[in-house]
Amino acid sequence: MTGATGFVGGEALAHALTQGHEVIALTRRPQTVRAGVKWIEGTLDDSPALDMLVTGADAVLHIAGAVNAPDRAGFEAANGKGTANVIAAMHRRGTRRLVHVSSLAAREPQLSDYGWSKALAEQHVRASALDWTMVRPPAIYGGGDRDLHELFAMAQKGFVPLPPGGRLSVIEVSDLARLLVLLGADRDLSIGQTYEVDDATPTGWTHRDFARAIGTAVGRDHVLSVALPAPLVRLGAHIDKLLRGNKARLTPDRARYMCHPDWVARPDMAPPPVLWTPQVPTGQGLAATVAAYRAKGWL
Repeated sequence: MTGATGFVGGEALAHALTQGHEVIALTRRPQTVRAGVKWIEGTLDDSPALDMLVTGADAVLHIAGAVNAPDRAGFEAANGKGTANVIAAMHRRGTRRLVHVSSLAAREPQLSDYGWSKALAEQHVRASALDWTMVRPPAIYGGGDRDLHELFAMAQKGFVPLPPGGRLSVIEVSDLARLLVLLGADRDLSIGQTYEVDDATPTGWTHRDFARAIGTAVGRDHVLSVALPAPLVRLGAHIDKLLRGNKARLTPDRARYMCHPDWVARPDMAPPPVLWTPQVPTGQGLAATVAAYRAKGWL
């Protein structure tokens, strides 16, 4: 597993262990000993580490990637070349099964460097001749997430600025993790498939309705949500970059794809129900996310 120390990967690791799997996981930094986990220190450009990671594995869950980078080259290195390096190691070591985490952003590679790099990674996967499956998640939320955390913090104050009108899909992180682990063991239904996943909300959420749902989760009956014109969203991204530098959450690249009106998962690309369906109702998942944030002192 790559990305096991991150938000999604950490949840996938925990779920894999509860299902009795033994996990070999890549890490940049030393980790504490954990039953059922063999840590391999290295990065996505470290061929010896990747070889150790995939040797003898029944499946590789490639979850690691960059959602933020200073430029296109940074995204390409993390998402494009990183994926190509994992594939190369699998070919060297004869490991066949690959579950690759992409993004809905890969549908519109012209909008952002991030989306372009995720589409590039998908090209590497399709050309690999491995037994692959790709998953394109929408916005992912959960108690360990920092990216959507700021929406919760703003909703608690009663005001949420939004992108221009549009719709989005969301998924709770444990639902996504459960799918990834299931796919690692699947040898029949999913090989060669690209899945778009969500919380099963028909036609997704409007930005305003999702902001209201977050408001309900934080205990605010009324949240003022304002759809900002695209130029203001882009201006806000430049201001965030100036104020927080590399720690900015709303980057210019992210602003470009946030303003796209359709980030709804397509029902015809959902996994077959016999394999997986979401189990976490979004209202319940948002409430649990708030509880986790508050336990950590984030809200």
